[in-house]
Amino acid sequence: MSVRKRFSMNIYVGNMPYSTSEEELSALFGTHGNVSRIHIVMDRDTGRAKGFAFVEMPNDAEARAALEALNGSPLGGRALVVTEARPREEKPRGERRPFGNRGGDRGPRGPRNEGNM
Repeated sequence: MSVRKRFSMNIYVGNMPYSTSEEELSALFGTHGNVSRIHIVMDRDTGRAKGFAFVEMPNDAEARAALEALNGSPLGGRALVVTEARPREEKPRGERRPFGNRGGDRGPRGPRNEGNM
């Protein structure tokens, strides 16, 4: 039986200050090993960072060392959440509700307040 070798680990980094740069993350994770890729997730409407990122490290042992050392560590006054990233879930394409996700007796202006008319 052959064991499939993983070539890199994708690491989720959450609770980051919005001003965190790729250079800061590279320096932070680089103290534990080689960093092959950094992706800071941006809000497509505002262009601002959403406060989380993904860091890819090619060496599994170095990545695990970074996880243990950096989870809960402070960055810009915030405690980082550093975990192994979960695989991205595939969303079915084309499944949209025609009029949003309204439930109960809510209309376009919110819940009805029958008692105060």
